[in-house]
Amino acid sequence: MDFLTLLQLLDATIRLATPLLLACLAGLFSERAGIFDIGLEGKMLAAAFTAAAVASLTGSVWVGFLAGIFASLLLSALHGLASITFRGNQLISGVAINFLASGLTVLIAQSLFAQGGRTPSLSGDARFNPIQWPGALARMREIMQAGPFQQFYSELISGHTIIVYLAVLTVPASWWLLYRTRFGLRLRAVGENPAAVDTAGISVVGLRFAAVGICGVLCGIAGAYLSTGLQAGFVKDMTAGRGYIALAALIFAKWRPWYALYACLLFGFLQAIALRGDVIESVLGFRIQVQLLDVLPYILTVIILAGFVGKAIPPRAGGEPYVKER
Repeated sequence: MDFLTLLQLLDATIRLATPLLLACLAGLFSERAGIFDIGLEGKMLAAAFTAAAVASLTGSVWVGFLAGIFASLLLSALHGLASITFRGNQLISGVAINFLASGLTVLIAQSLFAQGGRTPSLSGDARFNPIQWPGALARMREIMQAGPFQQFYSELISGHTIIVYLAVLTVPASWWLLYRTRFGLRLRAVGENPAAVDTAGISVVGLRFAAVGICGVLCGIAGAYLSTGLQAGFVKDMTAGRGYIALAALIFAKWRPWYALYACLLFGFLQAIALRGDVIESVLGFRIQVQLLDVLPYILTVIILAGFVGKAIPPRAGGEPYVKER
């Protein structure tokens, strides 16, 4: 494998890891506050459809982007209402959101566009386009003839959509918010001991709804990126289990932002490998079935959820509705 091929593989890794990272951080905020959210998949799917549909109808990717976030926030509010206000089962609420999003997106897409549950293909201002940084080479012939540093800059640093750069910046921002602010301290405390937070005169309900809201925004960005950045339109069930993979990455990362970045890059790398079977064949010297490469991220998800990567201790009050003592 030559250096340029490796860079192309890493470039695909970053693009594919972006929605996973955003969804993983979304789950991190929610679960740090004690609200388990299985509905990451459904929120991403709803955001992906809404963003693509609105962008197609208006011709503006930013209008679609905001609409996707709004759709995700609506489902987050529904989850918060069920699990925080009415103290319902958080897992059942999340699963219900996944089913709701899976059915409604196809139904509405078919009603609006009559293309078998798809949206029209997006182009121009209706989708996010790659950003070419100053001095970066755009043509493959020029990149192949350039030096290693220029190849690294042009292939790996430049040429991503704005959402990719936003996702990378979200990691240190999340770390700072959780570990260097009063809000983050209270958020982590409400996931460990909500009674102590309530005794201090701080609203447990308010903090948990704030965490669910942040989760909705991040899921909305992840879903909008899927249909308007990574791909050029919405197709049925296009999230393809990414919400569940993000949950596995969150467990693998032990609910820490920087570890979440590394875990999602690992999953993104496995997905990139599936797209570049020729690279694996050149390294190993024999051909591997594409279907086997496609299931690698899901195999790793099962391994993580089965507990083979070490003990991961979730927030102590996670999944438990808080009932204020009278």
